[in-house]
Amino acid sequence: MRLTILGCSGSIPGPNAAASGYLVEADGFVLGLELGNGTLAQLQAVADPFDLGALVLSHLHPDHCADFSALTVLRRYHPAPPYDVTAHRLPVYGPVEAPARLANAYAPHEAERVRTDLTDVFEFHPLSHAPVRVGPFELSAVPMDHPTEAFGLRLSHGGHTLAYTGDTGPCEALDKLAADADVLLAEASWTDAPDRPAGVHLSGRQAGELAARAGAGRLLLTHIAPWSDRDAILAEARAAFSGPADLVEQGASYDV
Repeated sequence: MRLTILGCSGSIPGPNAAASGYLVEADGFVLGLELGNGTLAQLQAVADPFDLGALVLSHLHPDHCADFSALTVLRRYHPAPPYDVTAHRLPVYGPVEAPARLANAYAPHEAERVRTDLTDVFEFHPLSHAPVRVGPFELSAVPMDHPTEAFGLRLSHGGHTLAYTGDTGPCEALDKLAADADVLLAEASWTDAPDRPAGVHLSGRQAGELAARAGAGRLLLTHIAPWSDRDAILAEARAAFSGPADLVEQGASYDV
């Protein structure tokens, strides 16, 4: 598997930095993972968006799905798509409210919102506890601790596993999600402090401790807010996890 970072800025896009967005590739299949603010531009720099075989959204905060509206415009109005986009709708896996919420975001006014339906070019599937086959990948979703319905995701292929926390506070489900992952892609939105609100995000220390408990092969830190101290977050993670730990970089790719 190959992981490519379209964007990794947490909560909002930063200066010349897109919000959350990733590609995971194997056997010629391109899976989109999140599509936050600015990520469609980054996607076009490295791949044809029409090459996406499926898209997975861990939750519906804008920094993880805001560019879905732009993707809708591309799929509906491109003058020369490489295939019939209504006959080959893009599979989209996400929270159960995704079809309605994403339609609401796309509609420009109330009258159109009432009749907006994006299923002409997308095929929606709710994430659930049961593993599903998406292209060559086995996709498993684990509910996380966040203010809205949110999932951590495990992608397995060829004996290798990528675990992705999405957005979450510390919770028991994280250990199930991350267990024995070859690569743990973990959000680490801030440095550790006793007054951080519960049920929102992980600190660098908490991400490092999770990787250590899980026996992860490698820790990759993402979703760091523009106002957070990246070096301090990385130092916390490395103090808690003895394996390789790095901050992901927009445009970089990593083998899983």
